[in-house]
Amino acid sequence: MSTPSGFDELIHPSTRLSVVALLAATEWADFPFIRDSLSLSDSALSKQLHTLEEAGYLEIQKEGGGRKRRTKVRLTDRGRTAFEGHVAALRAIVEGAAKGPPPGSTPSSRSDTASAHARSGPAGRRGATGTETAPTGKEARR
Repeated sequence: MSTPSGFDELIHPSTRLSVVALLAATEWADFPFIRDSLSLSDSALSKQLHTLEEAGYLEIQKEGGGRKRRTKVRLTDRGRTAFEGHVAALRAIVEGAAKGPPPGSTPSSRSDTASAHARSGPAGRRGATGTETAPTGKEARR
């Protein structure tokens, strides 16, 4: 399967995807709100914000000074477009997987093995002769 149009490698890592998804739902968000919502450290969030800002996906505003300094973050139009395209690409991947393999394609041997195991049920496995064998290891403890 090829990667669908709109899939964004920069947004895809889970932390960045979480940041962008959170910001997509609001106009501006304060740094502490983002940090606490995603359970990130200040340094981890700063690094992700910097990466996204360099790509033009975020705008960061710093207000005030000293202990009263406040950092606000928002998605740019470019960031919002990239996020929407990435979400559409992820949906296309999931929908493609749900439809199954294209007609006429041959399942891989791994799928055949999984199917054979599923048919035999949790009680045992089919041996080379097709007869059921005794459960082993974890299967015996279920």
